[in-house]
Amino acid sequence: MTVHVVLVHGIRTSATMWRSQVAWLAENGIPSTAVDLPAHGTRMDEDFTLHEALHTIDAAVRAAAADGPVLLVGHSMGGLLSLAYAGGEQTPAVAGVVAVSCTALPRGTALRAYRVLAGAMNSLPGRGQWLTDRVLAATLPLDTRGDFAAGGYAFDAQDAALSSLAALDLEAALARIRVPLWFVNGQFDQLRVNEALFQRLAPHAELIVVPRASHLVTAMRPSVFNAVLRLALATLDAEAEGTLDQARH
Repeated sequence: MTVHVVLVHGIRTSATMWRSQVAWLAENGIPSTAVDLPAHGTRMDEDFTLHEALHTIDAAVRAAAADGPVLLVGHSMGGLLSLAYAGGEQTPAVAGVVAVSCTALPRGTALRAYRVLAGAMNSLPGRGQWLTDRVLAATLPLDTRGDFAAGGYAFDAQDAALSSLAALDLEAALARIRVPLWFVNGQFDQLRVNEALFQRLAPHAELIVVPRASHLVTAMRPSVFNAVLRLALATLDAEAEGTLDQARH
């Protein structure tokens, strides 16, 4: 039975951030869906709301589940939303979750500081795009360097999206997740601040820390991240086979 992968992007960027993963999955015959959240990418003219963001994930998961098990993969804001969705009170059709660069609770001082920093960047000439471009050029390989920007940057949605994340009850959601779960962080990711807490709340989860990688681990070390996807897919395939064997007997 083929696992379908649903990919949820981070704040400001779009589905294009997953181009390396989508290509690798296609090469290996694995179907995937990379969504655009409201106010991002192809939906830049919409307003960002938590309800519509979670609805977008739900619609993609339910459509993919018609073909078999679903592996939900989210980066940064997309990772937090994916955890909230997978740990919802009504169990969704998710067979496993890969939560990337998101082991930080979006609230309190840390969230306020991030919003202030984002606002400061937006106040720079060209909204600080020149600085972003320099950082990406210095840290990402040429093959993936343009992926985050290819769908455009959702500058106007950033503050609304950040503030809405405070409403997520991630502690409760993590405690409810029973499917295979992987936390994936770059070694130098600033969002590792609550890594130990996330592990305590979901003790069955595996933590994978990618050496020499930052917050943008999917693009900085795409072959390593694709190996993580291979591990997750193999795990779900084995579980599906085990379920079928039990059904036969």
